[in-house]
Amino acid sequence: ATEDDEPKFLRAVEMFFDRAAKHSNASEETLKHIKSTDSVLSVTFPVEKDGKTVMIRGYRSQHSRHRLPCKGGIRFSSAVDLQEVEALSALMTYKCAVVDVPFGGGKGGIMIDPKEWTEAELERITRRFTLELCQKNFIGPGVDVPAPDVGTGPREMGWIADTYRNFNPQDVNGAACVTGKALSLGGVRGRTEATGLGVYYGVREFLAFPEVQARMKHSGKIDGTSVVIQGFGNVGYWAAKFFEANGAKITGIIEHDVAAYNKDGINVEQLALWRKENGGSFRGFPDAQIIENPMSVLEAECDVLIPAALERQIGMRNAHKIRAKLIGEAANGPVTPAADEVLRKNGAVIIPDLLLNAGGVCVSYFEWAKNLSHLRFGRMNKRWDERSKEQLLSLVEGNAGHPLTEVERRQLIHGAEEHELVYSGLEDTMIVACNETRQTANAKNIDYRTAALANSINKIAASLAGSGSIFTHA
Repeated sequence: ATEDDEPKFLRAVEMFFDRAAKHSNASEETLKHIKSTDSVLSVTFPVEKDGKTVMIRGYRSQHSRHRLPCKGGIRFSSAVDLQEVEALSALMTYKCAVVDVPFGGGKGGIMIDPKEWTEAELERITRRFTLELCQKNFIGPGVDVPAPDVGTGPREMGWIADTYRNFNPQDVNGAACVTGKALSLGGVRGRTEATGLGVYYGVREFLAFPEVQARMKHSGKIDGTSVVIQGFGNVGYWAAKFFEANGAKITGIIEHDVAAYNKDGINVEQLALWRKENGGSFRGFPDAQIIENPMSVLEAECDVLIPAALERQIGMRNAHKIRAKLIGEAANGPVTPAADEVLRKNGAVIIPDLLLNAGGVCVSYFEWAKNLSHLRFGRMNKRWDERSKEQLLSLVEGNAGHPLTEVERRQLIHGAEEHELVYSGLEDTMIVACNETRQTANAKNIDYRTAALANSINKIAASLAGSGSIFTHA
């Protein structure tokens, strides 16, 4: 999708930063500070595979420690390199600031293809990498808190948490050293679907803005909106589920080998089940056209295009062919700087990655807070809320002379469960961040990416100015 002369991911992030910096209130010196990566750890270690020793390379980048801990996922991919990890950690810094999550940005990666390793081998690699992080002070509830990313999930986070606990048995808050854990290990309900749900909330909010509706010539309603999603991993699957549940038509789903397309809409759960039962591929799925050139479906006509795979998926080779009216960046860095300009000139609305896919870090923040408090959300107040509502309802029933049915009564007095509180917190966070971005974009007459980044820079600059810089001045 990208031309050879288009910038690498890190340079692309820096170019977007430089564009937004002109619209920020930060000084040149502060901008240099914000833009630079604070610390990078690069490690190699041996792992035995099939009787041979294989050298494994891993990275962890702490882009900014203006707020602690640093926060960001660990990915397992053969494409992992230092510039990618630095770029992703920079995006995490800006993302946390945009949605007012009090973390600095971090990111990590191990350069392996997880499909080529057994579960036992992956556990050894994960635990050895965690040991390196422990020894170099690159992990801890108040230092640096990893999370799942491409190629990792709750299983790997459980291994990381257990390894950290074994090396820090006295740390009562040890469970907060990593987020995205299984519920049995201190995870939070709602974390698995958080990024996809945040994508849905973000697109819903932008579609409600009159200026976006006018530009897209769209009603602003999710119901009936056609959506194409690239990537059917965790983020893509859950985004598709939430769009579908709210009335959208999922017309295309793109994977690395093939794509499924049906202009009348695809049943997301049926497609997911088919893939699970048929060797991880859409091939043969009866209720959609299977496209052998999956990237071509990015160019399909639709209202909303959600790139939810990897970076650099829309570049100068295909930007002019994209017909979607709104592009929601569920992946990190899916659009190159040059492609971004082409898309905007062609009238597309772009909701940037640092805003749209912040649902994951937002709910990771909730999990971290839960681990530090050692208390499940809702445990202290659920029954109190229900009793208070019941008393109020009885009073209203008595005055109205109209008793409710038992089902109606249960629905009205129901106290919030943990996942409902998490959804509520995420929804509020996304609504506030989307409106802040819109206000800045309208006030300065700039695009939404530049507006979100400018807001982020201003918040980080305010934090740096408020805390001062130790040893910087004579």
